Amino acid sequence: MSMLGALSVSVGAQQWPSFRGPQANGVLDGTTPPLSWDVSGWTNIAWRVRVPGMAHSSPVVWGDRVFVTTAVSGSDALPALLRGYSNSGEPAPDQTPHQWRLYALDRRSGRVLWERTAHQGVPRTKRHMKSSHASATPATDGRTVVAFFGSEGLHAFDVDGTPRWKRDLGVMDSGSTHFPERQWGVASSPIIDGSRVIVQCDLQKDSFLAAFQVETGEPLWRVARDEGPSWASPTAYTDDRGRRLVVTNAGKFIRGNDLSTGDEVWRLANSSEIAVPTPVVADRALVVTSGYQPARPIFAIRTSAAGDLSLVGEATTNAHVRWSRARGGSYVPTPLVYRGLLYALSTNGVLAAYDMASGQLVYERRVAPAAYSASPVAADGRLYLTSEDGDVHVVKAGASFETLATNAIGEMVMATPALSDGLLIVRGLSRVVALGQPR
Repeated sequence: MSMLGALSVSVGAQQWPSFRGPQANGVLDGTTPPLSWDVSGWTNIAWRVRVPGMAHSSPVVWGDRVFVTTAVSGSDALPALLRGYSNSGEPAPDQTPHQWRLYALDRRSGRVLWERTAHQGVPRTKRHMKSSHASATPATDGRTVVAFFGSEGLHAFDVDGTPRWKRDLGVMDSGSTHFPERQWGVASSPIIDGSRVIVQCDLQKDSFLAAFQVETGEPLWRVARDEGPSWASPTAYTDDRGRRLVVTNAGKFIRGNDLSTGDEVWRLANSSEIAVPTPVVADRALVVTSGYQPARPIFAIRTSAAGDLSLVGEATTNAHVRWSRARGGSYVPTPLVYRGLLYALSTNGVLAAYDMASGQLVYERRVAPAAYSASPVAADGRLYLTSEDGDVHVVKAGASFETLATNAIGEMVMATPALSDGLLIVRGLSRVVALGQPR
């Protein structure tokens, strides 16, 4: 049997096919990742491998393969990368020729199975000082791997590395709404749902949501969006009528669109100018947050949503909004819904837990004084919270806050970890590390 065939029949509960795994919820019980590890001493380290270049895209997993993207600069100088918070919105001086690559790693050993250069040239736009030229996470269905490099195009390969198709979607000019000349790059990740690849492209002008045929790249539909730049990824779900929809988070509206046609089914006015977190599907609700000051909303939207859901006056709920809060939403990390609680992690390390049914605050505690860009993930009663410093804080899930362990990766981490078959796979600035028992 070919590797392509082997991957296509390896469908199970341990796949992590796109950003934050199935339905972007960041949860994979039954995988039993380790509680503690020591990278330098190789304790609970299954493997680690260097990947050239710089990227904040997360690993994705299908079968026995891990896929990661990267952007490799032609300069020997290390690219400027900001850690922590800064008021400066100036883009990074990183306009040397690059190669945008996709890597396939063996999940058991970390061995590089293949690498492909999808595009090469000078970046068509600049990037934010905290971002990279490869910040969008790839997506796979076990047959096709799709990598989105923004202005450098949408590229599809089969799982053996054979190019299938590519689409130039134009210049992705995404950045400050107040200073349009500043370019910050894109971070919205594609998703694969059935036979469709969905991309959300919210830009300085001509924003759009589009679907392509996963096998051929044929455009299926494209709808214009009256939106400025955002960095959230789309999430697919099935509504109460059995329709397959895609929910998107953006500065003006949170929207639900029909996956078959692209037609808008519902919208909810957002109160935050900048949207970064990805919508999460859990407990028959869509959880959508934003955290750009002064507005930091949290919305729990029922999967029955239809029409204009916008809240009127001081209302915090209506027929389709289960509950909402004006403050508490995270700015960069995507929230986590796990075992009846919603966890929102702020960029300065404050973890807030809310009752998912009512929206009531359960607790609010600082994990550790550091900056946080990676989104939390959960498995087997534990939350894994990763700081930009590369420290992974393991917190007990539940109504009271308890740190179980803190472990270092040994380098800066901006990407969200992946979970699969006993492994917590963390992508650092220069290495991908699989935490768990060697296979």
